[in-house]
Parts: sequence; C-alpha cells; structure tokens
Amino acid sequence: MADDIDDIFKPKLGRIRSLGGARTKGYLNRVLRQVSKAGKSGFGTGAASRRYSGYRIGRGNDALRHRRAGHRFGPSYRRVVIKTRIVKLRSGGIDAARAHLRYIQRDGVSKEHEPGRLYDAAHDEADGKAFLDRSDGDRHQFRFIVSPEDATELANLKPFVRDLMGAMEKDLGTRLDWVAVDHFNTEHPHTHIVLRGKDELGKDLVIARDYIANGMRRRASELLTLELGPQTVRELGQKLARQVEQDRFTDLDRALVRDAVDGIVDARANPQHADERFRHAMKVGRLRVLAWRGLAEETGPGRWRLSPNLEETLRRSGERGDIIKTLHRGLRQAGLDAGASEFSIYDPADPRAPTVTGRIIDRGRHDELNDGHYVMIDAADGRVHYVALDPRQEMEDLPLGAVVEVGPAATGMKPSDRTIAEIARRNDGLYTTDAHHTVDPRASDDFVQAHVRRLEALRRANVVRRFPDGSWEIPENFEGRVEALAKKQARYPSRITTLSFLSLEAQVGADGATWLDRQLLAKEPSALRGERFGAEVAQALRRRQEHLIEQGLAESNGQRVRYQRNLLRFLRRRELAAAGEKLAKETGLAFVESQDGDRIDGVYRQPVRLASGKFAVIEKSKEFTLVPWRPILERQRGKMVSGLMRGDSISWTIGRQRNGPSVS
Repeated sequence: MADDIDDIFKPKLGRIRSLGGARTKGYLNRVLRQVSKAGKSGFGTGAASRRYSGYRIGRGNDALRHRRAGHRFGPSYRRVVIKTRIVKLRSGGIDAARAHLRYIQRDGVSKEHEPGRLYDAAHDEADGKAFLDRSDGDRHQFRFIVSPEDATELANLKPFVRDLMGAMEKDLGTRLDWVAVDHFNTEHPHTHIVLRGKDELGKDLVIARDYIANGMRRRASELLTLELGPQTVRELGQKLARQVEQDRFTDLDRALVRDAVDGIVDARANPQHADERFRHAMKVGRLRVLAWRGLAEETGPGRWRLSPNLEETLRRSGERGDIIKTLHRGLRQAGLDAGASEFSIYDPADPRAPTVTGRIIDRGRHDELNDGHYVMIDAADGRVHYVALDPRQEMEDLPLGAVVEVGPAATGMKPSDRTIAEIARRNDGLYTTDAHHTVDPRASDDFVQAHVRRLEALRRANVVRRFPDGSWEIPENFEGRVEALAKKQARYPSRITTLSFLSLEAQVGADGATWLDRQLLAKEPSALRGERFGAEVAQALRRRQEHLIEQGLAESNGQRVRYQRNLLRFLRRRELAAAGEKLAKETGLAFVESQDGDRIDGVYRQPVRLASGKFAVIEKSKEFTLVPWRPILERQRGKMVSGLMRGDSISWTIGRQRNGPSVS
C-alpha cells in the first residue's frame, strides 16, 4: 500500500499552496483526458458521451445549447467572422495590453483616416487608462476581432458591437467590462474588442470554449441578419459566383471537402430545384478551376479526387495574395520602384533560403490578433523581402532605415544539448558540474555554467528535472524532446538581427563603430547588387572612408586605405564616453568605463541604442556603467544583476537556485 501511495503522491518543494508546473496535471484535467479516451473507445451510451470534452466548461454553454435547439442556422443568415485570443497577463502583461491599445488606436484606421477612437458600452470616447487601471491584477484578457461580411452596408459599427456585447452579457450571465475600436483601413471593416477577464463580482471570467468558437459567431450572425435582413437568393448566388475563381480557401471548397468520401467528390447528381442546380454548377466550376491549379483530378465522368493538400495550399495562396498587396503598398509609401520579379516572401523553412542583409523600408502587423509583425527589407541582393516576425520581437530595435540581417532561426539540438546528453549517458542519466569537469577537464567554470543556464531554460519547458543537490535528471528521450521543443518554439522560424539602428546616411558621420566600419574592415564584406540598397551602400562606404581620413583615423595610400589599429574598439569607446557623459548630466551619477575582466554589479535600468550597438545602463548608488545588452536582461529591469566583462562582451549571472551559485 505504501508503494502505491508513493506512486500517486509526489512531494514538491516550493511555497505553500504553490501549484507550479503541476497545474496542467490537476485532477480535473486527468478526468477529462480519461473521459475523452473512454469516449473514443466506445465507453458510455449515446453519441453525447463520445463527444464530451472540456470545450463546454465555463459560462455560455447553456445559452449556446438552447439556441442550437431553438432554430436551424441556415444559409440565409449573414456571416460574421470572429477571431479570438486569450492573453495571460503575467508580469509585464499590462505593458503589453497598453501597447495593444495604442496599436488599435493608431493613426489612419478610422473612416476619416484619423486615429481610432476607443469606445465602450456607454461612451463614444472611452478612457483607455482607466480601463488598464481596472485590468491591473487580472489573470487574463480576451481580445476579439469581429468582421461582419456585409460590414460596408452598416452605417455605423458601434450599435452592432454594443448589441453583440449586450447579448453576450445575457448568455454569460454577467456584466462585461470592455472597450473597442472600429477599423476602416482594410477592404473589410472590422472591430477590435478588448474584454477584461473578470466578471461583475471580480472573479475570473471563464467562457466555455464552445461558446467562443460557435456561440459568439451565431449571436453576431443573428444580430447582423436582424439588422440587414436575411440574404436573398441573388446575394447568395453572387457571393458563390465570386468564389469560383478566387485563389484562397472559400465556402465552395469547404462544401466540396464535406461532400468528399475518401477524397472523392461525386458531381454526377442532377438536382431538381433551381437553387440546388445553381449551387451544383458553382461546385463543378470550382472543381475545374482546382483541376487547372493541380488541386483536383477528374478520375471519371463527374467524379473528382481532391488533393490532400487542398486546404493548406489554398490558405497559403490567400496569405500570399495579402502579402503581395502589402508589398505594393509598402513600396509606394517608400517611394521605390520594383517589379514582380524583385519581390520575395522570405521562407526560412526553404533549405535554399539565404541570409539576407538590407535596410527596413516598411513594417507593420501581419497578424493583428496575435501582435505578429512583419518587415519589408530592401536587400543587398537587389530584391525586396517580406519577413514575418515572432510576436515577441522587440520592434523598437527595428526602426525604419535600420540595417538588419535575416536568416533561418537555429532549430534542433544545440552543441550544449549534445554535450549535456553525452555527459548524462556517462553518468547514469544525470548531469552534474563535477561530471562535466571529469569528462572535459579543460572546460572553464564559465563554460560549464553556460550549460547550467541551458538546463534552466529546458527545465522551465519541462524537458529536464533539477534535484535539490544541484544535479539534473536527463530523460532517455532527451534529444527527441529538445527537437520537439525547438519545432514548437519556431512558429516564426526566421531570425532577425539589427546590424545598425542608424540609416546609411546617419552612419556616414557617426562617432561610433558603425556597420559601414565593419564592412570596410571585413575580409569578406557583404556582396552588393542592384540599383537601390546595393548602390547606396557602395556610395556610403566611400563617404565613410573620406570621413575617417578627415578625422585622422585612416590614411589613403594610392588605391589602398590603411585604418588605425583597433579602429572599431576606439570608435566604440569614444561613443560610450560621450553617451556616458550625457547620461551623467541627466542622472547626476558618475560614469565609470568598464574594462576587460571587471565584475559588473548593479541595477539594470534601461537599454541605450547607439551607433556601436545596444548597451545596458547598470547603476550603483553613486555611479553607473554601460555594458553590452542581452535579451535576458529585460526580465531583470529594475533588479540587481551581476556579470563579468570579457573583452567586448559580458557573461551574465542572473537568478538563484537553492544550492550553488546563482545562474539563469
């Protein structure tokens, strides 16, 4: 019996009542998993037991079930597309919510091409700051994009949105605290709604996923149909006729996929009703278009085999069409001329995808719901590249005109992962710092601690487990789990690096070590082609050379130019001294220059972007210093950090563990 208890109950070190990573293994989730498995295997009676899932847990499930039973949801109802995202407001979540409100109120989104206006249930001018103050401390937040298919026929979206949110309050049984902004800057007018994750009693608002997926859409469709009237046969026919030639996944395609049996669509039917004959003719017309595009094949008279990649291919094609429109708009705004052969949608999954260097000519959001950004790069290869970025990307590091480098993100096993796996194989599945030194006696303490930091990151992803004595349990399928984690994290698998925050023109006369300087000193500088960025870089390099010669940092000897020894280090130190003097006047603290081998201890205050790169302000009681910035510092803003200067870089030691030195 004791053995059974040990198998069930596992003690977890930590604060009292802290669930930690065990939240996903709670009793409710285990029950739902087992019920789901039982439903698949035929356990229980009736279809309901086989369909049961956690999608119906939360507010709104009863209202949705009653509405489904009350009447049939037919094709005459007007469609409303609703996209939903639930955002967890962890540490810094309010800052992200504030940035989202700024974005949806940005300039040019209203009918008059002015900034968007925030409104709520009772006011046409809502107070965004007050909404954020009320949201401070909320566990989560709902974000919706509501796009009525016939929004252009509505004189004003506000009454429709208010009616929708009022209907949701009835369905969910609570008052809702929300703000919204209407956007008219696309061909489909839509509304961004931000809803607090609290009900009227101050408890966490949990909405059934089934209601979010279906209930909101049904409610919105009913309201839109009530406002504009049911769709007429003529309207339905016109919409279907437009879909026949469209290069995206349409309602006709959805109907064909539903009609298919083992991938085969039987189109030999001869409907009797006129409406059915028209819809049948549209389906046959769509099948012929799909066949021309290689997505369908007629295997016999009236019998068609659909491609298994039909939906994925058409969705990607639709996205590509939207991207091409964005490219044309960005080129017009930048005043550049480029033919279709000079466009490129950067695909890091393509094994032939090159590393691209160029300047940012446009940027924006390709995914408004998830805050996903894009940049357009006028590159040294003579082409204009569209690059989708990770939503976590810090866009302040990518100003217009900045010189950047884009390449495929590193995926799969890292060298440190292979070292960890090898040490664990030699040490009965455990990694320890002593075992690392035994396997590799030449490894320095800093090198070993870098592997410990990697293990900390993998522990947070539930790949490895740390014991109180400082040892690490490495699972037998460690390599597979690391590979799976890398694929999961690589939703946006491109890597973008800012080579210079300054434009080419600003770099010519800059005091710091610029990207132009690194190109002048490089043994293999970037290859330059084309009449736009490539030609401008060549001209800027000549002007930068002349500037350095005028300052006595280089000398011309016929066809050759000799540069001062350690030029980059000299320029960087000169710029840091000037930036430190400026900050000293603003803060009243003394600036201290960091040297190789210095121990850096202090509070991380803020980043500073200079011509030489991005630096961190590390502050003590009476002085501060500037050191190279790294992304890990942003989680420690306003906190004590410690690191060791090594040349022009720094090795940070952040966080703490129960035994041993502090690491991260």
